[in-house]
Amino acid sequence: MPRRRIRKLNKFINKLRSKLKRNIEPDDINYNQMQALIRNGAILIDVRSPQEYKEGHISGAICIPEYNIQREIKTKIPNIEQQIIVYCDIGGRSKTAQRKLKRMGYKEVYNLYQGISQINDLPNTIMQ
Repeated sequence: MPRRRIRKLNKFINKLRSKLKRNIEPDDINYNQMQALIRNGAILIDVRSPQEYKEGHISGAICIPEYNIQREIKTKIPNIEQQIIVYCDIGGRSKTAQRKLKRMGYKEVYNLYQGISQINDLPNTIMQ
């Protein structure tokens, strides 16, 4: 393949990657903010599948898969004023879960930006 065409293709790929990367939103939090909220009583919810949860999760997290969040949340966390942090692998499913919870009336729902993918790169994180 000619070099010019390769450069053009690489430019297109980089442009596409930048469009696909989700920007941080006001209710997205990082690892340090998550730790502070947990110290203040926030509940941590892993919205990945039960299998993914068993393979490793943040210590103290409960598993409510994103596809079951509307069914299970009221029995596990009936207080809509409770601070909640949701996370998944890279932040997509947790963002969806966050939106669902907010539509259900939960007031303080935070999304761990970039999910546990950012935690795996941090030293001294507690994973089970």
